[in-house]
Amino acid sequence: MAIKPKIKDRGRYTSDLSAITRQAANILLLKPLVWRVTKVTVHGTANLDGLDGAYVITANHSSHLDTPLIFGSLPKRLSRYLSTGAAADYFFTDWWKALTPVLFFNAFPVDRGGKGRSKKGAAGRSHRGLAGSLLTDGVPLLIFAEGTRSRTGAMGPFKPGAAALAISRGVPVIPVALVGAFAAMPSNQDEGFLPKGRPPVHVVYGHPMSPAPGEIAHEFSERVRRQIMELHDQTARAYGLPTQAEYTRTLALDKAARKAEEAEATKAAAAKALEAASPDAPTEPDPTGPAAAGPDGADQTAPDTDAGSGPARPESPERRAG
Repeated sequence: MAIKPKIKDRGRYTSDLSAITRQAANILLLKPLVWRVTKVTVHGTANLDGLDGAYVITANHSSHLDTPLIFGSLPKRLSRYLSTGAAADYFFTDWWKALTPVLFFNAFPVDRGGKGRSKKGAAGRSHRGLAGSLLTDGVPLLIFAEGTRSRTGAMGPFKPGAAALAISRGVPVIPVALVGAFAAMPSNQDEGFLPKGRPPVHVVYGHPMSPAPGEIAHEFSERVRRQIMELHDQTARAYGLPTQAEYTRTLALDKAARKAEEAEATKAAAAKALEAASPDAPTEPDPTGPAAAGPDGADQTAPDTDAGSGPARPESPERRAG
């Protein structure tokens, strides 16, 4: 059964009891687990000094580790009421799917829209306006502006929704770069669930950003994206981890290799089809076979003679008489 939260039923997002329960669950359960299986380094929390009230955190998104890393690394005063946007067509179609993100991350439903989304997610239209109302109530938001996890580690384009919310509600955007999370636990990981060997992961907080006068949502969103990419690559280079340029290069090489394989397969299939469609090649007639016979069936082959004998001589009268 699809969950259809109404905007007026948003009291749980600001509930003190929910906040205490959520922080206890994160401190006692989730953070120890994530910090145990990865080696986490947090940078830039000093940039958040003086931050108060509502704000929007925007980060690159490539792993299930991303949200726990942010909740576990933020100062407690900033994570107390933080609410995470979660896909309505995935997490909010059934109560049991919504339980974990609501308990740990104070999740609110986001309608990703787009062709091919869950039909149950059509109820996502009732979520319109919820994010803005939460900001008005003083609830800070965590929104992954790419809209989904990267399958390659390379950052995708940002949707302008987070920037538009910040502009309309007059709140800052906090850029966050998550470095190493994709390598530790990629979204396309098939074997196992938890990272192996405590891979290094870095959470990098940038300075709060505000829109420039007259800056529209698309422009502000792209500026935030560039800042996150810069934070990511500076940290990646400093610690010997893949940069966004390297992820993009790997993606381009993989695409080129797939195209080459597809071209070879197409070429081989075309050659095979041409061979199957062509008639058999004509063969030389057998001089001793039926084709050598005349119209009346008589043998048309030349008599066997000695190579140097010339034409046959008529028999002499004497020999005939004898």
